[in-house]
Amino acid sequence: MAADWLGSVVSINCGLTLGVYQGEVCSVDHASQTISLRQPYHNGVRCPVPEVTFSAMDIKELKFLDIQNTINKPSSGQGAATEPGSVPSGRHGQSNRITHPHATGSSSSSQPSTAPITILRRAPAGSSSSRGATQAAQKKSGVRNGGAGGPMRTKDDECFGDGTDEDLDTDFDFEGNLALFDKAAVFSQIDGTQSHGGRAQHHSTQGEQRPTSYRHDENILEGKAVIYRQITVPQHGGKEYCTDSGLVVPSVTYELHKRLLAAAERWGLSLERRLETTGVCSSQMALTLLGGPNRLTPKNVHQRPTVVLLCGPHIQGAQGISCGRHLANHDVEVILFLPNFLKMQDSVTSEVNLYSRTGGKQVANVKDLPASPVDLVINCLDCHENRLLREQSWYQSAADWANQNRAPVLSIDPAVSEQHQTVEAKWTLSLGLPLPLPEAESRVYLCDIGIPKLVFQEVGISYHSPFGCKFVIPLHRAHQSTH
Repeated sequence: MAADWLGSVVSINCGLTLGVYQGEVCSVDHASQTISLRQPYHNGVRCPVPEVTFSAMDIKELKFLDIQNTINKPSSGQGAATEPGSVPSGRHGQSNRITHPHATGSSSSSQPSTAPITILRRAPAGSSSSRGATQAAQKKSGVRNGGAGGPMRTKDDECFGDGTDEDLDTDFDFEGNLALFDKAAVFSQIDGTQSHGGRAQHHSTQGEQRPTSYRHDENILEGKAVIYRQITVPQHGGKEYCTDSGLVVPSVTYELHKRLLAAAERWGLSLERRLETTGVCSSQMALTLLGGPNRLTPKNVHQRPTVVLLCGPHIQGAQGISCGRHLANHDVEVILFLPNFLKMQDSVTSEVNLYSRTGGKQVANVKDLPASPVDLVINCLDCHENRLLREQSWYQSAADWANQNRAPVLSIDPAVSEQHQTVEAKWTLSLGLPLPLPEAESRVYLCDIGIPKLVFQEVGISYHSPFGCKFVIPLHRAHQSTH
């Protein structure tokens, strides 16, 4: 009765070592307790051989995937799965019946067969025929390695064991493997929806909203609404700026800015400390403009950037000299222009003495400045207190040289003026809070000079720092304020 099982599609589980095979039963040998499959698949991959034979001792589980061919056959078995180590047989002796068949793909109208399934075992003598696929692959590999018994084959067997080359000559069945993966169901589960009847339904109960999906850079914690106007001033300067994050930064009049610096100085933020902070922040900005780590490297010592400082004999000039000292300390070639026939403030003298210890160059005549374009010009010629400096010859000569040198210009703390700036700057650096600078193509930046929050409050400014993690931030021009 073994012929009754011919043509059935079965799945044979041979354990972790040999894996799972599927195929059509083409031979059942009751005497040797073997079963053969035609056009077999091994773990979902088509085998390189047309037929594979299995021994009962290697079979852990046998399932019938299609029992339609066995329906209404005489003496057909009731179960669709056999116990480990059994093969289908027509004998009634030594039988164990399976009372709960599991037949995948069977018709609902088919009736289960009632033939018994006999479990016969034999002594574990000899190698199993189920290794036919492995042996065939080994033969192919043996030809490549100089023969089936060659030294390379022996080394592979000793290292990796049997079956290492079983699937090397077989292309992976991508379509068959992909068919086992229900991608729509998985994505439906991920998205929290289930496709049913062409419509997407939420798994959530009625009235419950689907949770919001967040990007990796979004905050999932609900917080208070962002207040973008966190700085208010009693005397508005007439202009408003905003940061990259949208915070509004209003401008202040020079009188209010002067009162703010005086209050900070009373609390210990002396002029010397402000000069040092301004020098550090402005030099860091200048180093970034010069190229930063791409320009200032030990391998690029032959192309040191050149910076020209145009300074006057006042506090703004002292701020520029402090910036030049820090630039010189970072291997930048600095040339300081400072007229020596004018009376200088004590702060300027102190900064010049410090700068001279860096080895930087200092000139007092515009004719000694480079004729070829430099990398950067830092303008600190203007003074908030003395507007008459612009009419002096040394100032006009320095301004003309800067405009003709064709180098980009950074102005530090420029004076408020309704007129156009004498030196056309590409970047402007304001301190603390911006002054109402005239409309120009210059890009405005703001520098944190370390004024405490309560010092702002003392002069009537409600202040919350807009700097975040930086000390120099860019400002963008907003609408004209009507306050």
